[in-house]
Amino acid sequence: MYSSAWNKTTDGKYNITLAASPTSVLPPMINAYEVYNNIPHDTPRTSTKDFDTMMAIKLEYGVKKNWMGDPCFPAKYRWNGVNCSDLTDNITRIISLDLSNSNLTGLVSDNFTLLTELQLLDLSRNNLNGPIPYSLCKRNAGSLVVRYESEEDMCNKTISSPPSRNRTAIVSLSVVVPMVVVAVLVLSYLIWRGKKKPKISTHDPPKESELQSALGSTKSHGDHLQNTENRRFTYMELQKFTNKFERFIGQGGFGLVYYGRLEDNSEVAVKMRSESSSHGLDEFLAEVHSLTTVHHRNLVSLVGYCWEKDHLALVYEYMPRGNLCDHLRGKHGDETLDWATRVRVVLEAAQGLDYLHKGCSLPIIHRDVKTSNILLGQNLRAKIADFGLCKTYLSETQTHISTNAAGSAGYFDPEYYHTGRLTESSDVYSFGVVLLEIATGEPPILPGHGHIVQRMKQKMATGNITSVADARLGGAYEVTSMWKLVDTAIACTADAAVGRPTMAAVVAQLKESIALEEARVDSAVRVSPVSDTVALVSTFSPSAR
Repeated sequence: MYSSAWNKTTDGKYNITLAASPTSVLPPMINAYEVYNNIPHDTPRTSTKDFDTMMAIKLEYGVKKNWMGDPCFPAKYRWNGVNCSDLTDNITRIISLDLSNSNLTGLVSDNFTLLTELQLLDLSRNNLNGPIPYSLCKRNAGSLVVRYESEEDMCNKTISSPPSRNRTAIVSLSVVVPMVVVAVLVLSYLIWRGKKKPKISTHDPPKESELQSALGSTKSHGDHLQNTENRRFTYMELQKFTNKFERFIGQGGFGLVYYGRLEDNSEVAVKMRSESSSHGLDEFLAEVHSLTTVHHRNLVSLVGYCWEKDHLALVYEYMPRGNLCDHLRGKHGDETLDWATRVRVVLEAAQGLDYLHKGCSLPIIHRDVKTSNILLGQNLRAKIADFGLCKTYLSETQTHISTNAAGSAGYFDPEYYHTGRLTESSDVYSFGVVLLEIATGEPPILPGHGHIVQRMKQKMATGNITSVADARLGGAYEVTSMWKLVDTAIACTADAAVGRPTMAAVVAQLKESIALEEARVDSAVRVSPVSDTVALVSTFSPSAR
C-alpha cells in the first residue's frame, strides 16, 4: 500500500485489511512490507554547493564507495573518506576528503576547487596524472594540504617557493624558444601546403573538385547512393521548397534545420550542413548510406539528400508536433500531456531504440538519447531522431566501443568516465533519465538540487508517489502504472551497466504500464494516487519506498 499518511498505535498492534482494487486481476496478497524509524534532523545539513560538487566528483571518477544520501548527515553514516565541520548558519561543510587508493584515473579535476572549505585533500596511491589545478593550490594562501602521489603539502611548497632570477631566465627561454620553433614550422607548412593540391577539409564545405576526389575513398557509399530510392535534391530545389530557407525550426551538431514543402505538398525538415560542423564528406555519405538501410515506424525517415558543390543537406520527414522536451517544459502553452500519452510516447521511442540495438544487421548505439531527440508527429506519435549523425556501429564480435565522449549533460552514462567505453546500456541509462523526466516533468539537472536520479531516489524512499509525480497531472494516473515506470527508470539508471535491463525488457515494462493506465481510463474509475494497492510485481529488483 502506498500512502502519504502514517498510522500510530497505542497498544503496539496494527490491523490491516487487504482488498482488491476495482481494476485488480489478482486476489489480495502481501507482496512485501517495510517498517521505518523516524530519524530526527537535529544536526546541520551539508551545504548544497558541497553536495553538488561531491556528486560531480563521484560521476566524473566513478567513485566506488558508500556515497549515497547526504555526505555528512547523519554522522554515523557519513560518506567514506569525508570529514565535515559545522560552520555558520547551521550549515555543514566538507573540510577533508580522502580519496587515496581509490583507483582514480585521468587528470586532477577542477571540481575539487569548488570545495571552498577543504583543508585536506588526499589523492595519493591512484593513477592520476597532470598538475594540480593552480586555483586549488593558490586558495587560502597555502592553507590547503594536498597529498598527491605520496608527496605531502605539495601546494604549500609550490606557492611558498620564491621565484629567482635564474628561474625567470629559464622560464623566459622555455617560452621564447618553443614560440620560435612553432613559427618556423607553421611557415614551412604554409609554403609546403601552397605547393600541394588542396584536399578535402572535414570542417569546410566541400568543393566540386573535392567531391570528385573524395569519390575514391567513399566509393562504396557513392555506389550505394546511386541505387537508393531516396531522392537526390539540387540546391536550387531546396531553396524553392524552403522559400529560400525562410522558416528556421531548429539547430543541431550537423547544422541548421529549415521547414520545407515538396511539390506533392508533403512537409519536410531540411538539415543544412554548416561550416562549423565537424561532420565531413565521408561522414555525410556514411550517414545517408545508413539511413537508407534503417527503417522503423518509430525512427524518423530520410526523404532525400543534397550533394552538390558547396552544399550538403539531409531532408527528413517533418514532425509537426515538435519534440517531447518542449511539451514537458510547457513551451506549447497550457497544453499538458496526460499520463497515458506520456507513457505511449516513451513506449514508441523505446521500440525505436530497441530496433537500433537488436533489429539492425549491426547494432547501433545512438549516443545522444534525450527528450529533445524524441519527435512527435500527428496524433503525438513518437519517433527517435538524430540517430544517424551520432551513431556508432558494433561489429558482430564487439560488446562495446571506445570513443570520445558524446551525449548531452544530464543524460550521459556515468560509467563512461570510469571505463571510457560506450555500450547499448549507455543508451539505456539515457533513456532511464527520459523516463524520470516524463514522470516528474523536471529537467535532468536542477541547479542546487543535483541530478534527477538522486532526487527521485530520495523521494521514492518516502513511499509517496505524489512526491514523485508531475503535479500538472493533477493525480490523474494509475498509481501502479506510475510506480512501474519509475521503477523501470531507476533500473535503467543503475550505476553499473551490468545492472541495467535491455531495451527489450524496458519495452515489456512500458507495455504493462500503459495497459494499467488504459484500464483505469476505460473503467472510468478514478484511483487515488496515494491509497491504491499494488497488484503487479516489477520484474526488476525491488526498490525501497
